[in-house]
Amino acid sequence: MRNLGLLGALALALPLAAQQPPPPPDQQGQQSQQSQEKPAKPKLEQPDEAPATPPSAQPAKAPAKPPVAKKPGASSEGGKVIEEIVARVNNEVITRSELQHSIESAEEDAKSDCQNRCTPEQLKSLTEDHQKNALRDLIDQSLLAQRGKDMGISVEPEVIKQLDAIRQENKLDSLEALEKAVESQGLNWEDFKNNIRNGILTKKVISEEVGSHLNITTDEIQKYYDEHKTEFVRPEQVALRSIEINTAGKSDAEIAELRKKADTALKRIKDGEDFGEIAKRYSDGSTAKQGGYLGVYKRGELSQQLEDVVFKMKRNELTDVLETKQGFLIMQVLEHYDEGQQTLATVSDEIRNRLYEVKMEPALRDYLKKLREQSYLVVKPGYQDMAGGSNSEIQEVSATPEVTKSKKGRKKFLLFGKRSGTQAST
Repeated sequence: MRNLGLLGALALALPLAAQQPPPPPDQQGQQSQQSQEKPAKPKLEQPDEAPATPPSAQPAKAPAKPPVAKKPGASSEGGKVIEEIVARVNNEVITRSELQHSIESAEEDAKSDCQNRCTPEQLKSLTEDHQKNALRDLIDQSLLAQRGKDMGISVEPEVIKQLDAIRQENKLDSLEALEKAVESQGLNWEDFKNNIRNGILTKKVISEEVGSHLNITTDEIQKYYDEHKTEFVRPEQVALRSIEINTAGKSDAEIAELRKKADTALKRIKDGEDFGEIAKRYSDGSTAKQGGYLGVYKRGELSQQLEDVVFKMKRNELTDVLETKQGFLIMQVLEHYDEGQQTLATVSDEIRNRLYEVKMEPALRDYLKKLREQSYLVVKPGYQDMAGGSNSEIQEVSATPEVTKSKKGRKKFLLFGKRSGTQAST
């Protein structure tokens, strides 16, 4: 079984953005500099991770100062636990230990946003932004999750689906086994599920309350295309995603079973199921969590075996189950770009996505501003620059025995992010 740290990474990988169209090729205008400096893509037999979607539209980054070093968030006084509360958001609180964890995980969050597209300098800058805005982002997440509950949004089917994806990723045979694995690391199962639940709520609220009101017209797409035509002059390329079934070190009997697994995956896709979802469930490749998305490849960047196959294919076509040195491979051509000037029809989805991201950022920040204005929000002095909010005084208090017990489990839960409904008082 894989280290359950993977569970935390997946639980935390819940972006504050609405669902977006499939990813554009590397040459898109807003990312041209990154594309020129990013590491070369690998051969498909051993692909590195690549994004299933472009980096999510994040709330506007307001200038902020990093936190000043303070006394530990949890300390001992007379045998009682004291947890420093740095913000209260309606009936929920954010503690210093939660904030510290968010700051410490800033680099991983930045890497997730970059999706292998950033230069070292860009990654460093983005990490610093995450650190500076850590408290603001925790407040935003709390506001959005609470708003989702107020709207009566039910996400239980999605929670079960994501838990099952985590189970499969860790090669466990049941959700009961996953629960035991989570608790074996000192984590609270209900807290773990609630963290996932709040993340899904956040995405749904943004989709319904912000994304659904963003309108990209055909005139806007045409105008963007006319003004950026040179960006769409390209060599022949294919955008690919894959499902990889690894057979390295397997016996003949095991390989036969894995071939059946690959055949089943292909049949399910042909029967109408989403390729990306099947990739998440079946693929052993490093891009499984991204729905199998590999990137955009020119001729000469693939092994000859694969190049001969995929460059003959059209948009959305599937390969049969291919045999490689590493195992079995199913590929889909998401887009086939002919050499030269790309037509508007070929790149319209890409342009729509660019325009969507441009509109999403200010719209989401405006929406979050309204939520703050409608909420009870207090932030401890010394943290206002990070939160961009109130300056009401918050006092530290000794925890009750019941709260002390809760905190013991909660400390470890912070590996997986913020828990709602924290039992602490001011």
